[in-house]
Amino acid sequence: MDDIVKAALKKWPNVPHCYGWLALDARGEWYMRDDRIQAAGPFPVVKGSRIAHEKLREFIERNYLHDDAGCWFFQNGPQRVYVELEATPWVWRLTATAAAPQLRSHTGLEASFESAWLDEHGRLFIATDLGLGLVHTLDMECAANAVEAGLWLPQDVMAAALPRQFGFVRRPAPGTDRA
Repeated sequence: MDDIVKAALKKWPNVPHCYGWLALDARGEWYMRDDRIQAAGPFPVVKGSRIAHEKLREFIERNYLHDDAGCWFFQNGPQRVYVELEATPWVWRLTATAAAPQLRSHTGLEASFESAWLDEHGRLFIATDLGLGLVHTLDMECAANAVEAGLWLPQDVMAAALPRQFGFVRRPAPGTDRA
């Protein structure tokens, strides 16, 4: 977490949490969802405005955390902005290596492989030391090579079971967080 964010938390400790205004899609893209967008429909049916500003994305990604209940949020100064997840808290980008693929999150963090999971829709999820994430669609060839080489042995899973099994909340709401 940025030092400026820590200082703001100390200065204003009781700022109300924010829900529904920030979302992460299955490709690791951030979306702002104002009142009008929220009224138009749920995420990801109605996504909102993709955050393209590089410095804003970097700020969000440096301050992207989770609470004890598995609700993910962006600590925006003194305000905790909870994130709606289309799939998982992480989206993995893969880099082929001589051994198993290297995993890097949509926020740029490196991760260590623990297990692979394949859902009923054919989506590949990877559990790591950081948590569960979905393999980015552009990296499925690299992932398929790891599976074919026997480096990753995906287990079957129902998509609806993932949040409970891996301890995350897709749609935080007041009362689901333990902040």
